[in-house]
Amino acid sequence: MTRIRARGEDVRKYILEHLESHPHDVSKLTSEHFGITRQAVNKHLQRLTTEHAIVQAGKTRNRTYKLVSRSKWDKRYELTPQSLAEDVVWRDDISKVIGEMPDNVLAIWHYGFTEMFNNALDHSSGTSIYLEIARNAVSTQMIVQDNGVGIFNKIQTALGLLDQRHAILELAKGKLTTDPARHTGEGIFFSSRMFDEFDILSGGVFFSHKFEETDDWTLERDRFSSGTLVWMKLNNHASRTTAKIFDQYTSGDEYGFTKTVVPVNLARYGNENLISRSQAKRLLARVELFKKVLFDFKDVPTIGLAFADEIFRVFAKSHPEIELHPIHANSEVKRMIDRAQYSH
Repeated sequence: MTRIRARGEDVRKYILEHLESHPHDVSKLTSEHFGITRQAVNKHLQRLTTEHAIVQAGKTRNRTYKLVSRSKWDKRYELTPQSLAEDVVWRDDISKVIGEMPDNVLAIWHYGFTEMFNNALDHSSGTSIYLEIARNAVSTQMIVQDNGVGIFNKIQTALGLLDQRHAILELAKGKLTTDPARHTGEGIFFSSRMFDEFDILSGGVFFSHKFEETDDWTLERDRFSSGTLVWMKLNNHASRTTAKIFDQYTSGDEYGFTKTVVPVNLARYGNENLISRSQAKRLLARVELFKKVLFDFKDVPTIGLAFADEIFRVFAKSHPEIELHPIHANSEVKRMIDRAQYSH
C-alpha cells in the first residue's frame, strides 16, 4: 500500500511540475512517462482538482488545466529621503509572504530579493518600488518593479555604450556596476543563474535567463512605460544552493568571482555575421576582470577570421594569464577559431 501511495504522489507531482508547459496534453504526457492509462491519469487530475491544486476548463478534447494560485500578495513602497532597507523589508514582509520552504530555496529568495530591491533603491532614481509575489503548489514568482530611469538606459549612459542591447551584453558578463564604490556588480549575474527563470524588462529590450541553459539574450519589444521590472521564478523544492552557483564561477581554490560566460550571440544585431575586429573588441570589453572566460557560441552560425583572430590570438597573446575557452561552437566556428590560434 505504501508503494502504491508513493507512486501516486510521484504521478501527481509530475503533473503539477509539467502543467504550465503542457496545459492541453498533460494527461498524455503523464501516461507515456509512467506507462499508465489515460483513465488512471484522469483520476489523479480529478484528485488534484478536488484538492484545489489545479482547475480545469473546457470539455473532452478541448479540456485544459492550470495551476491554482494559492496566494498572491503585492505592496508599493514609496522611496522617502530616509529610504528603506532591503533586509528590513525582507524580514518584515517578504519572508512572511513566502512562508516555509526548504532552507536552500529560502536562501535563494533571500539573495535574489535583497539584491534586486537594493539595486532599485540605489540605482533607479525612482520614487517607488512595487512588489508582487504569487505562489502555487509548484513554484513561486516575484516581481520587483521601480519607476526610475531604467537599468539598461542607465548602463548605456554611464558606460558610453552604443545602445541598450550593448548594455545587456555587458550585464550578462557580470561585474558590471554604475556605482563601483558601493556595489560589486555581482547581484544580477548570480541571481539570474540561481532562479529557474529570471527576466529584466526595461526600455525597448528584454534580458532573460533560464536555469541550466547557457542563454542570455535580448528580445526587441514595445517600449516599457518607465523604470525596470525584474521577474523571478523558482520551484518550491529546487535542489540547487547558492553556494553551488557561486562555486561554478570561481576558479580552483579561489573564492572570488573569477569565471564568466560571454554569450557571443549578443554581439550580433539581427542576423548580421560576426566578422570584424571591432565586433570582437566590443565582445572583449571588461573580460580582463576575469581569470577564466567561456565564450558561448550557441546560435552563432559563423564568424569571420578577423573576429576570431582578435579574440583567440591577439587578445589571448596579450593576456596569457586569462583562460579563453569557446563552448557550443559548431564545426564552421571551430574551424575559424583553430585557424586563428594555430596559423600564426
